[in-house]
Amino acid sequence: MQNKYKIRLLRANLLAAAVALALWTPSAPPSAALVLWLSVGWLFITALLLDFSHRYPRGRPWQLLPGALLVGLIAAAPERHGLLIWAWAALFMLPQMSWVAAFNISAALLSSVLVAPQLSTPAWLLMVISLAILCVLALARAQQLIDMNGAIRQRLRLVPGLNLWAGEQLVRDIQREQTRCAREGIYGELIVLHVKRHQLWPTAKKLCELTHDFENVYRLDGTTLATLMLSRSALEAHERYQSLINALPDNTIANPIELMDVPPTPSTLQTLTRREAGELRGQP
Repeated sequence: MQNKYKIRLLRANLLAAAVALALWTPSAPPSAALVLWLSVGWLFITALLLDFSHRYPRGRPWQLLPGALLVGLIAAAPERHGLLIWAWAALFMLPQMSWVAAFNISAALLSSVLVAPQLSTPAWLLMVISLAILCVLALARAQQLIDMNGAIRQRLRLVPGLNLWAGEQLVRDIQREQTRCAREGIYGELIVLHVKRHQLWPTAKKLCELTHDFENVYRLDGTTLATLMLSRSALEAHERYQSLINALPDNTIANPIELMDVPPTPSTLQTLTRREAGELRGQP
């Protein structure tokens, strides 16, 4: 398959939607034309900038924009754009945060009120009931995607081609590397690094370049990275640690922990991100 993630197909669909809305603008009233052109611009820019990445910005509530544009189109000319109310079912299929979903639900209810004068009471009630059923099914599907993508991110590399993994993988790797250190008599060290949020991905890439192919790097949260370093002795580990720190940004805070001192439990991940890593020293 030439494009595994169907980016070209999705881009083509967005451009087609932009063209369709653009053709709809000549006969639209001024207020509706303005919202239509804003929608065309958003679809066009999204199509141009669209690209696959495991670094999906989950913290950005971008689903607010299409929701606001949709309710704006219906509010500008409900007699002309009332049919667009069915697009809410498609919008709710997008994974989104709870407060964003609450905003879109409120906007969908407002849209149904705006189109009410254009319909008879039985037709409006049938539309509301049908739309509510479709939206509930769409939200259920979106939740399935959120759960599925969360499970995938825990098992796959966050960036194709780099040994960068989710923090959940670290918990599984700690016990394996502790067993290897005990069996082969090597020295293992867990390096926890705290960086600025905007420096996370460049630092993660640099960290992957500074470590061996068999040493993974982990993203614990938006400002914390970790890596497991295996060396022949504690002296070699110290030399590698100094070289690594010298190659990273000056404001990086690093905490080395002897691997055998790290408990391989799920709570370790929260401990590493919420407290200074040095506090783990000496824990049973």
